Amino acid sequence: MNAKKWIGLCAIIALVAIVVPAGRYIFPDRNTPAPQSKGFSVEQEKTLKIKTLNKDMDATSLLCTTECSKEFHKLMAGDNAKNNTPTDKITHMMNMHKHMSYISWVNGNRSVERGALPDKKAASFVAEAKAKVKAGNSYQSEPFISNTGSRYMVLGVPSGKNNGIGVVGVINQNIVMQVERHQKRNLRLVPYPSEGNYRIESVEPGSNRETTVHNGEDNGNASHYHVRDVVVHFENKLTNKQLDQIKQKINAQNIQQIGDTYVFRSKDMDADKMVHYFQKSWKTEYVEPHYLYMTNETTNDNANVITPNDALYSQYQWNLPSIETEKGWGLSKGNDKVIVAILDTGVQADHPDLKGKLLDGTNIVDSNAAPSDDVGHGTHVAGIIGASVNNGEGVAGISWYNKIMPVKVLDSSGAGSTYSVAQGIIWATDHGAKVINMSLGNYAQAEFLHDAIKYAYDHDVVMVAASGNDNTDRPGYPAAYPEVFAVAATDASNNKASFSNFGDYIDVAAPGDSIASTYPGSQYAALSGTSMASPHVAALAGLIRSINPALNNEEVMEIMRKSAVDLGNKGKDNYFGYGLIDVDKALKTASNYTTALQNFPSQTERRLEAISRKYSKE
Repeated sequence: MNAKKWIGLCAIIALVAIVVPAGRYIFPDRNTPAPQSKGFSVEQEKTLKIKTLNKDMDATSLLCTTECSKEFHKLMAGDNAKNNTPTDKITHMMNMHKHMSYISWVNGNRSVERGALPDKKAASFVAEAKAKVKAGNSYQSEPFISNTGSRYMVLGVPSGKNNGIGVVGVINQNIVMQVERHQKRNLRLVPYPSEGNYRIESVEPGSNRETTVHNGEDNGNASHYHVRDVVVHFENKLTNKQLDQIKQKINAQNIQQIGDTYVFRSKDMDADKMVHYFQKSWKTEYVEPHYLYMTNETTNDNANVITPNDALYSQYQWNLPSIETEKGWGLSKGNDKVIVAILDTGVQADHPDLKGKLLDGTNIVDSNAAPSDDVGHGTHVAGIIGASVNNGEGVAGISWYNKIMPVKVLDSSGAGSTYSVAQGIIWATDHGAKVINMSLGNYAQAEFLHDAIKYAYDHDVVMVAASGNDNTDRPGYPAAYPEVFAVAATDASNNKASFSNFGDYIDVAAPGDSIASTYPGSQYAALSGTSMASPHVAALAGLIRSINPALNNEEVMEIMRKSAVDLGNKGKDNYFGYGLIDVDKALKTASNYTTALQNFPSQTERRLEAISRKYSKE
């Protein structure tokens, strides 16, 4: 038995000795049958993912149509009173909603028009829509692709009060094609990221054995790293002379540093050769490849239920009522002093449904730029956490008041390096984040990243991460690190989402199937993925820290586990963890929670589980 295993065994024995009186809590009933995963073949899994993709595209199209219909009704109802003329009102609306390409406010044979028709097909649909509206009927064309390759649809909305009056609009629906491209990557239906984009190599998880990713299914059995990068943590601080020596030896192109850890990029030496060089020539704590991480999105109590008036809430946001968010709001709506950081692709800073919710944040990918979203993923995650509630617009977030800190660690391809994620964690921690959401991951453990996670954990940050979208029990990181709270995804029927990863490291589950939220271009989209499940939990952690600021990070995580609604087999399982989060129960528990000896056994149990997992796999 090697030294590490001896240390792990001794630690387990020591801890068991401490908690012998609580033994019944530590050892589960061995006679309980283990839940079985659905045995999907590769083709079945692909079919289910395509079904999810099509559902997200249809739902996004419907969100777009519903939002525009409501805006047209508001236009005719005389909202935006400061804009007196119909022309001013239309101009104001089109400035706020850039996807409205053409608007015609019809009144009998007269009309006020703004914008341009994209082609003759659009003109034909607009003529049909005007005829329908004048007769007091609604109209919606089939989606069509213009000569320039953009997707459009034509919408006609009658006033409902006066025949002959209504609004006809040509709506750009490129957002649906964006969602298609986005979700093909997010659900791993295509190789992602494509080799060559990052100059990366794909390897089998836990090794440096090369593999080739031909299709989306292969992503579940591969990790990715930069071909000419290596991460080195030295035992001793380097002198300038030693650093110069290394630069010459590896023909360094670029060097990044956090503390005693360096990321070296060579002009011509591959990662394997650099690993061998540093292990042979230098005293190091560890040497490892530079991995990439990618996007993953009754009783009298009813008297306290709050149903927001956000335009798309009642019809499309099944997810919030399913986790008792409306009841929970009666206890806490958040606190602007409790910051939730989002490590992602950035966030659209001027999205009208995120107004007043965003801090400045930072861009790790490009330090000279703002953390703007050039993918869509981060803006969607941000809306789940904190889209403005009860403003009559768009969607509702889970938190009314917690501030969101965008930290851009993923680039325009939706992927980012170990270095950027680690640096993002440290930056967010140092700038006051109390909760960090990481809807990203890979199947490679990186000590460099783990060091940053331990730094944040030691500074009392609650870290929440998505488990991944490959329907595999292979541990995904950072979710599987013991300091991180791992989230699986459920659908509207409280079943495991078909794409959701699973395993003994899962803490809880949260909604992740066709979740409506904010999207770049001041629009709204429906996306599926554990990336969407994770921010539900991060938002809950923010509410808990708002209602009881005295709680430490481990206590917050303990509350979310204990208050979860058990799903699947009784007790903790590999598919739902401790169960589906319950906002109301969690906030009630948090408001009455005190650090007591009675909480010690369950906290220690999880420590034992983490230690056991770690040393059993070595």
